[in-house]
Amino acid sequence: MRHKRSFNKLGRKKEHREALLRNLAVSLILHKRITTTLQKAKALRSYVEPIITLTKEDTLHHRRMAFKYLQSKEAVKELFRVVAEKVANRPGGYTRILKLGNRIGDNAEVAMIELVDFNELTKNATSTQKTVSRRRRRKKSISDKPVQPTSEAQKQSTSTDNNTSTENSLTE
Repeated sequence: MRHKRSFNKLGRKKEHREALLRNLAVSLILHKRITTTLQKAKALRSYVEPIITLTKEDTLHHRRMAFKYLQSKEAVKELFRVVAEKVANRPGGYTRILKLGNRIGDNAEVAMIELVDFNELTKNATSTQKTVSRRRRRKKSISDKPVQPTSEAQKQSTSTDNNTSTENSLTE
């Protein structure tokens, strides 16, 4: 049983696992979207979200903390310049994992992990949905309804009026 096992070791030793997660995190920050196995994506999410939270305050200490995890100057620059602007108001949940199915060679579950605020497809879809307004029919009130003839004579008079109007339109 897996009682009290807090994280997935991904079948690797500690140094190899840290290097793998570091490389995946740098790729995610630079490219905004990567494709990997589902278990690696879940491990990467718990690794990268605290690093993205450091960008809430742009201080030298937070930059050095991020560099400690990423070991890439370009990734830290991208993180604090581009990513920090988009996640400033978000209270967590910076990544999204989408399952893509199984890989052909070894049938491993493949997933795409992306930064939530950088998905241009969903932003364009939501912006078009906001501009489209729905039109609804106005319910007719009692005063808007035409009065139905009640007697037989009134029904005949309305039918003869309709017949004469069609005859007049045909002659013109």
